[in-house]
Amino acid sequence: LSECQYWGSDLQLPKIPFEEIMFNDESAYKWLCTLKKVGIVLLTGAATRQGELIRLGHRIGLLHLTFYGPSWQVEDKAGANNVAYTTGRLCFHTDYPVLQHPPGVQFLHCMKQTAAGGESEVVDGFHVSNELKKQNPEAYQILSSTAVDYTDVGVDYCDFAVHCKQRIIDMDSRGQAICINYNNATRDTVFDIPAEKVRPFYAALKEFNDLLNSEEHKFTYKLKPGDIVTLDNWRVLHGRQSYPSCSEVTRQLEGAYADWDVVMSRLWLLRKRVLNRD
Repeated sequence: LSECQYWGSDLQLPKIPFEEIMFNDESAYKWLCTLKKVGIVLLTGAATRQGELIRLGHRIGLLHLTFYGPSWQVEDKAGANNVAYTTGRLCFHTDYPVLQHPPGVQFLHCMKQTAAGGESEVVDGFHVSNELKKQNPEAYQILSSTAVDYTDVGVDYCDFAVHCKQRIIDMDSRGQAICINYNNATRDTVFDIPAEKVRPFYAALKEFNDLLNSEEHKFTYKLKPGDIVTLDNWRVLHGRQSYPSCSEVTRQLEGAYADWDVVMSRLWLLRKRVLNRD
């Protein structure tokens, strides 16, 4: 479990039937192990109705409640308070770096999919960070040491006003990336660093962003109704291609989060069950 399997555009997206992981401990154990190692797993064949993520939350223990509720609907909305609730392109990002402890795992359940556009994109942030470190150690050092302001204010499940400072690349004591905190939609206009460090920071950020968006690193796929993508929100950055606006909802996803503590607890419990059964 301590070894990551890095990937780029050559990702062979792991897939497991949803009902298998719900009722079969071996399949659930395989799902969580793969999620930890690869950072993304697609669960297939879920019902195309709201509430399947609540079931999934019960399977692992519990979901992570946020200001957007225990789950939320990703669709084109009038007066959207979040860029995700539009038909526009979503650039690569991780969710909720505005929180001191961003959710570790994200679930997105496709219930309706537009015929044109709306493709999902993912990139392995740990792999790209390693590439940046080899290509430009100074840029890596800047992004892993500079505190960036994030802010989010609005009303959804409840009203909220949150602010946090995060390093775009969080490292462990060995200098290895352990969490990516990157979301331009909530990056604040405030940038509290010495003036002479501003240009080097943005140069480093551009280099990182260029690597994220390079064809060799990003993987593109299209969710089908009944698919649930499960991804490591500390590692995998995700985005979405734009799609045509319409008078009716043509693309609908339900989203939810879980914490890695909860997921790892369930993984070890499943491991004990599987080993004892063998």
